[in-house]
Amino acid sequence: MSFKNYKPTTSSQRHLVLLKKSFLSKSPIIKSKLIGLINSSGRNNSGKITSFHKGGGHKQKYRIINFDRKMESSGIVTSIEYDPNRTANIASVFDTLTKTYYYIIAPLYLKIGDIVKSGINAEVKLGHSLPLNKIPVGSFIHCISSKLTRSAGTYSLLIEKTRDYCRIRLSSKEHRFVAAKSYATVGIVSNEDIFLKVLGKAGRSRWLNKRPKVRGVAMNPIDHPHGGGEGKTSGGRTSVTPWGKPTKNGITSNSTNKLIISTRKNKK
Repeated sequence: MSFKNYKPTTSSQRHLVLLKKSFLSKSPIIKSKLIGLINSSGRNNSGKITSFHKGGGHKQKYRIINFDRKMESSGIVTSIEYDPNRTANIASVFDTLTKTYYYIIAPLYLKIGDIVKSGINAEVKLGHSLPLNKIPVGSFIHCISSKLTRSAGTYSLLIEKTRDYCRIRLSSKEHRFVAAKSYATVGIVSNEDIFLKVLGKAGRSRWLNKRPKVRGVAMNPIDHPHGGGEGKTSGGRTSVTPWGKPTKNGITSNSTNKLIISTRKNKK
């Protein structure tokens, strides 16, 4: 992956770092897999803002991705495309058995013309989807159970297999049990250099549907528990959410998952 070079003619271009996308298709090939999206700007059905710092942005169309590749299929990659709704690249595949097209998450090093298969009889090759009990220990996998490890550059490591469950290590160093019959795709998710991108100016964040964020200490007491005080106030108070719940040194979620063996926090 190479970078675009910009002359520092303005303050925003001086620090701008973008990735070259010349190898990606210019427009979506599978028009039937595109759906129009309505920007909710972080509001629910009552019109109340439930997700802050969202609004505006460029118009986008959602690409329907085939995450659940359990059916027996054998296809050929017809294009590698950009997806505005996710950090990873996507690949369009023509299924030679059903004579249909579909989108998948593009693994790293996948090229146009490669053969990708899915099903219980698929081989352990790049881009193939098969059950975890058919994948050897030590393999890099993604799109596990159609939910885990789908972001750009991420991967999970299969470290242990039993009759009913497989133990995997996520990119966050978390260890988790997954059913042995669950499907996963072999390989690492593409677009691994996206973390090197620097937007350079606030306007690019606005194009991405991101609105400005304001620190709690800069607010009034009525707007945030951190607000108020004479002059600048920092430290000496517990970090809390706008609703007064602690954000550090404790459990911030009530969800308990028995399949999570250890987290990154526990392994330190």
